Amino acid sequence: MNNFKLDSRLDNDCITLGKLNNSLLLLMNNALLPWFILVPITSESEIIDLPLNEQHQLHDEINLLGSFVKNNFKISKLNIAAIGNVVKQLHIHIVGRDPSDYCWPNVVWGTTEREPYSELRINEIISSLTKQIGSAFNTKTIIKG
Repeated sequence: MNNFKLDSRLDNDCITLGKLNNSLLLLMNNALLPWFILVPITSESEIIDLPLNEQHQLHDEINLLGSFVKNNFKISKLNIAAIGNVVKQLHIHIVGRDPSDYCWPNVVWGTTEREPYSELRINEIISSLTKQIGSAFNTKTIIKG
């Protein structure tokens, strides 16, 4: 999509890691939780409004990223949500949760406690994504607007 532009709030709060087949892959810049966000490259704001093949692609990307989070972080629960009350742009949160995290069992949205990721940790995550997700993950083609 030629006129795709990442919402400024997502751009400000997140680190753009790369692109999956049909979505930008973001990392919430808060090292207290493994919190990833998929942003489908579309003008639609609801999953149900995507063409069926794009819904299936998105589901596959959610499964791929969810498995990555389960296999690479100490979590006991995987939270997946597409809310969109504040940021209208379609985006899906994939958050690893554990009773030891700072806001358990409450929701992560609206919390103010933050610890920015180090450059080293960001590069480690990118390296792990590249190794485990392979060709579906691309750091070379990043579309931000």
